[in-house]
Amino acid sequence: MKFLRILPLVILFTDTISGQIISNYVPFTGWGVCRNNSDEVVILRRFAKDGHTCYLTVSPKSLDTKILSADSININPSTWTTIRLRYSSTPYFMAMKQAEKYSDTLQDAGFKRFLPSQKGIDITIDLCPSQRPLDRIVFTDLINEIGLVENPVPIAVSITGRWINRHPGDLRWLDSLGRAGKLDIIWINHSYNHNTYKDVPLKENFMMAPGTDIDSEVLRTEIALLQKDIVPSVFFRFPGLVSDLKIYNKILSFGLIPVGSDAWLAKGQWPKNGSIVLIHANGNDQLGVRDFINLLKEKRSEVLSKRWELFDLRESLIEDVSN
Repeated sequence: MKFLRILPLVILFTDTISGQIISNYVPFTGWGVCRNNSDEVVILRRFAKDGHTCYLTVSPKSLDTKILSADSININPSTWTTIRLRYSSTPYFMAMKQAEKYSDTLQDAGFKRFLPSQKGIDITIDLCPSQRPLDRIVFTDLINEIGLVENPVPIAVSITGRWINRHPGDLRWLDSLGRAGKLDIIWINHSYNHNTYKDVPLKENFMMAPGTDIDSEVLRTEIALLQKDIVPSVFFRFPGLVSDLKIYNKILSFGLIPVGSDAWLAKGQWPKNGSIVLIHANGNDQLGVRDFINLLKEKRSEVLSKRWELFDLRESLIEDVSN
């Protein structure tokens, strides 16, 4: 898989809430060594933040993403092929290789489930564009139930750029739970617009609709998060869980790992051990939210006895590709 050579997306955004000014945001291929601890990272993006050059990086060992300033890292520009060879035995590139095997389905391509030996699930909460407010009960119930034994509570939030722009107050509230140590949030790129068309076949819908600018859908969501001082992860969820091979491979070329689900609660898919559960907390999924709250109540005794838990998506993926 070759990394895309993309012309710079030269956009200047100003965020009046966080004060972050992000510009000249472009894909970048390289690896770097952190000057303070000699840790090695893979570099995915380069941009200017308040006029200073910064990089979006990922640890090939832990899958953690960080923003590093140019003066805190020794940069080694390189081709994506060379980087993959250099770090081929790390969980990040083992996951990228595994992800390539899950690309050939119209619906739900990508990682859908992890090891069945896991006594619990990975929860992913989607925030598609919506005029309704955030279903805060999803997060408060997670803290009240799972937080009794797991603190912070690990979750993954699949977020769209349009939701970010429409719900600044809800996003501030949700982000504050992470900063307060109540939630450990992995922010998944769910595209910018998440366009959906009624009565249009799947092969021409969502990101597969004619005229969709995939580069913009990916990069603008990352920019929107960075404007709020939130670091995007290396995970991506396709809108509607719909993709084809061309779009799937393009997402991989951004260094992103597609994540699907085998337990979309609103569709009656009940989770098993190792499931990646999907619900929406954007006000449009009353059935899924109800089922999820019922699931938490059903598992309460197992949670308290530590026989059932929520897992960190990164750690689950590392364990899965390492076995």
